[in-house]
Amino acid sequence: MRLSVLDQAPVSKGDSPEQTLQHTLELAQWTEKLGYHRYWVAEHHNTTGLASSSPEIMMTRIASATKRIRVGSGGILLPQYSPYKIAENAKTMAAFFPNRIDIGVGSSPGGSPLTRSALTDNQNKSLRDFPRQVADLQGFLHNSLPRDHEFRLVKAGPRIEEKQLPPLWLLGLSERSAKQAAALGIGFVFGHFIDPSHGRQALQTYYDHFSPSVSGKESQSIVCIFVVCAETEEEAEELAVTQDKWLLSVGKGVGTKVLPLEDIRKQTFNKEEWTTIQQNRRRCIIGTPEMVKEQLSQLQEVYQTDEFMIITNIFDFEAKKKSYRLLAEAVF
Repeated sequence: MRLSVLDQAPVSKGDSPEQTLQHTLELAQWTEKLGYHRYWVAEHHNTTGLASSSPEIMMTRIASATKRIRVGSGGILLPQYSPYKIAENAKTMAAFFPNRIDIGVGSSPGGSPLTRSALTDNQNKSLRDFPRQVADLQGFLHNSLPRDHEFRLVKAGPRIEEKQLPPLWLLGLSERSAKQAAALGIGFVFGHFIDPSHGRQALQTYYDHFSPSVSGKESQSIVCIFVVCAETEEEAEELAVTQDKWLLSVGKGVGTKVLPLEDIRKQTFNKEEWTTIQQNRRRCIIGTPEMVKEQLSQLQEVYQTDEFMIITNIFDFEAKKKSYRLLAEAVF
């Protein structure tokens, strides 16, 4: 089993965005030493609780501060941008860091309608164009646009060697996104941490429909999941409370900073909130190293994947580092 990391750069109460981004660098270096395979960063906008606004800049900084671990985006919000520009950013990063860059893209609008308008500079860009944009991005990366494509003569630079081109991954939650990834012959990342409801069907659809392409000869999948790991089950549950509250607040749109346990203990949750917390636990694995390893192994059978991308959004940064360490020691 291969383990990787997804980092949304969540801001804990009392920390500044600058401190949070330093924690990102420290966590990348830490997980590299532990043997994690990839370190991906997310893209979020118009929020005080997540410092991951510019994945390409974060990727370049992380790759500069590490030596081996693959660095990627989970994911660039392609509907807001130009596939050509994303391809040039990707090739530039790959030229600086050969065979270490991954490009994951998603179809999220990036926030509220007003936020999306600011991202697109008020241009009316339809989310329905996402499949075409992913195909164009692949074409610009590999210089493989169809002969009748209007931009066929436009080449994305720098003109790096084919073997150094960054792999392209599509992030999704449904069979539809799985089919898109399969048709293009690119990697597929299933967001169990967002909604696990259709995971088995989505992954099986991807495997069944995969078609080799310029991007790859064989299917490649990753499943991303929340994990909180501690030496005892009681400690893991206590740490997870801060993530529970964070997920609850994000779902309500009332705040995205991660609160300390002492703040949460002062609050009371109504029946509806408790129900939501329990539903959100379906997106998570929480427990001792042995418990987490066992549940990941079970999911590995369900999803038929060799790689899990771990996201841990708890308040205490040192406890987060320890969670990644305990999991690595159990799995590797």
